[in-house]
Amino acid sequence: MTDSRKALLRKLQQYDFVLKELQLYLDTHPNCANGLAAFEKYVKLRNDTAAEYNARFSPITADSSSDFHRWQWVDEPFPWEV
Repeated sequence: MTDSRKALLRKLQQYDFVLKELQLYLDTHPNCANGLAAFEKYVKLRNDTAAEYNARFSPITADSSSDFHRWQWVDEPFPWEV
Protein backbone atom coordinates (compact mmCIF):
# COMPACT_ATOMS: atom_id res chain seq x y z
CA MET A 1 0.00 0.00 0.00
CA THR A 2 1.37 3.39 -0.97
CA ASP A 3 2.10 6.13 1.53
CA SER A 4 -0.46 8.45 -0.07
CA ARG A 5 -3.13 5.77 0.23
CA LYS A 6 -2.24 5.18 3.88
CA ALA A 7 -2.33 8.94 4.52
CA LEU A 8 -5.82 9.27 3.07
CA LEU A 9 -7.07 6.31 5.11
CA ARG A 10 -5.55 7.86 8.24
CA LYS A 11 -7.29 11.17 7.50
CA LEU A 12 -10.60 9.36 7.07
CA GLN A 13 -10.13 7.62 10.42
CA GLN A 14 -9.33 10.92 12.10
CA TYR A 15 -12.33 12.68 10.59
CA ASP A 16 -14.62 9.79 11.52
CA PHE A 17 -13.36 9.97 15.11
CA VAL A 18 -13.91 13.74 15.31
CA LEU A 19 -17.39 13.40 13.82
CA LYS A 20 -18.36 10.71 16.32
CA GLU A 21 -17.16 12.88 19.22
CA LEU A 22 -18.99 15.92 17.85
CA GLN A 23 -22.13 13.84 17.41
CA LEU A 24 -21.99 12.83 21.07
CA TYR A 25 -21.39 16.44 22.11
CA LEU A 26 -24.28 17.71 19.98
CA ASP A 27 -26.58 15.06 21.48
CA THR A 28 -26.32 17.00 24.75
CA HIS A 29 -25.75 20.50 23.31
CA PRO A 30 -27.99 20.58 20.21
CA ASN A 31 -28.02 24.37 19.89
CA CYS A 32 -24.29 24.99 20.20
CA ALA A 33 -23.37 27.11 17.17
CA ASN A 34 -19.66 26.29 17.46
CA GLY A 35 -20.36 22.56 17.70
CA LEU A 36 -22.69 22.65 14.71
CA ALA A 37 -20.15 24.64 12.67
CA ALA A 38 -17.39 22.18 13.56
CA PHE A 39 -19.62 19.23 12.63
CA GLU A 40 -20.40 20.82 9.26
CA LYS A 41 -16.68 21.52 8.66
CA TYR A 42 -15.62 17.95 9.41
CA VAL A 43 -18.44 16.41 7.36
CA LYS A 44 -17.15 18.37 4.37
CA LEU A 45 -13.52 17.39 5.07
CA ARG A 46 -14.50 13.74 5.45
CA ASN A 47 -16.62 13.72 2.29
CA ASP A 48 -13.91 15.46 0.26
CA THR A 49 -11.27 13.01 1.50
CA ALA A 50 -13.51 10.01 0.78
CA ALA A 51 -14.17 11.33 -2.73
CA GLU A 52 -10.43 11.77 -3.31
CA TYR A 53 -9.75 8.23 -2.07
CA ASN A 54 -12.51 6.83 -4.30
CA ALA A 55 -11.14 8.66 -7.34
CA ARG A 56 -7.48 7.76 -6.77
CA PHE A 57 -7.72 4.21 -5.45
CA SER A 58 -10.99 2.33 -5.04
CA PRO A 59 -14.37 2.71 -3.38
CA ILE A 60 -13.93 3.22 0.37
CA THR A 61 -17.34 1.65 0.98
CA ALA A 62 -19.38 -0.64 -1.23
CA ASP A 63 -22.02 2.05 -1.78
CA SER A 64 -19.44 4.59 -2.98
CA SER A 65 -18.76 2.74 -6.20
CA SER A 66 -18.97 5.01 -9.24
CA ASP A 67 -19.48 2.25 -11.78
CA PHE A 68 -22.74 0.36 -11.52
CA HIS A 69 -21.98 -1.76 -14.57
CA ARG A 70 -19.18 -3.54 -12.74
CA TRP A 71 -18.69 -4.36 -9.06
CA GLN A 72 -15.51 -2.33 -8.29
CA TRP A 73 -15.57 -2.98 -4.56
CA VAL A 74 -13.48 -6.15 -4.93
CA ASP A 75 -10.76 -4.75 -7.23
CA GLU A 76 -8.36 -3.64 -4.51
CA PRO A 77 -7.59 -4.85 -1.01
CA PHE A 78 -10.36 -3.83 1.35
CA PRO A 79 -9.55 -0.75 3.50
CA TRP A 80 -9.11 -2.90 6.62
CA GLU A 81 -6.60 -5.18 4.86
CA VAL A 82 -3.61 -2.91 5.48
